[in-house]
Amino acid sequence: MIVEALYFLLWLVVLSWAADRFVFGASALASNLGISPMIIGLTIVAMGSSAPEIMVAATASLSGSTDTAVGNAIGSNITNVALVLGLTAMLKPLSIASGTLKKEMPVLLGVTLLAVYFLSDYFLSSIEGIVLIVLFFAVIGGLTWMSFNMEKGDPILPSTEDEIPSGVPTSKAVLWLIIGMILLPLSAHFMVGSAEVIARYFGLSELVIGLTIIAIGTSLPELAASIAGVLKGEDDLALGNIIGSNIFNLLAVLAMPGLIAPGLVDENAATRDSYVMLGLTILLVVASFNLRGTRRINRFEGLCLIGCFLGYQYLLFG
Repeated sequence: MIVEALYFLLWLVVLSWAADRFVFGASALASNLGISPMIIGLTIVAMGSSAPEIMVAATASLSGSTDTAVGNAIGSNITNVALVLGLTAMLKPLSIASGTLKKEMPVLLGVTLLAVYFLSDYFLSSIEGIVLIVLFFAVIGGLTWMSFNMEKGDPILPSTEDEIPSGVPTSKAVLWLIIGMILLPLSAHFMVGSAEVIARYFGLSELVIGLTIIAIGTSLPELAASIAGVLKGEDDLALGNIIGSNIFNLLAVLAMPGLIAPGLVDENAATRDSYVMLGLTILLVVASFNLRGTRRINRFEGLCLIGCFLGYQYLLFG
């Protein structure tokens, strides 16, 4: 079992690295083609943070593990808000000034409510998968439109542009893009296989393994990006990574089992986990739009989020 755990960690590292190289290559290529840095930042880079989850969900769905895919989508959102944002706010309180994030918050809340509704009948259908993926492309279009109409003084603008690689030869960009496209599904396949072996060994359900070990593992890039963002003073970008990732998780990641392996879903996903996700999303929105007008996620709120994460883990394993 120790060997299997090491395999899981190995393929998790490869998956995260492949996602980073995929985003690097795609962003550099788009930049060389003359696409606006803001468009690249709000679409390609934002989607890249959800690339591990998308690959894992697709791989799990192809192997018939629908609950693992659903658990990955829900668990990643719970982890992003409760653990990633909580740890980031504990490290340094986040000041929120971007008008762009104010526009994304209602989208995140609406998408979360839709996901809860789709799972409420314990069944994820192909129609629901199609609706989610159509909304995914609609959101991409909306973000593109938003980038053209962004206020010039929006603090997220320079932070996002700084994330775009420049001066990368097109041949090198294409090479990294291809490497990322090959390694992403390959590493996801082996990582899911190792996770399922570990789950069987400890007697865990497919849903719980998706909610915990896989969700936490695939959320590590968001944790690294958020911590790096706040250390550089880019609070809005750090929070934007989490919001964008959670939107894409529910639209692109949750769509995978609906499109590839529609069918019954573990009822706990509908009666327990989806409501935990909704509750944390509401807490995120309330904290971001502080009634006192400060619009700041402080250390106490970060500590509360971490407490929620630990309490949820106790609920799953206690």
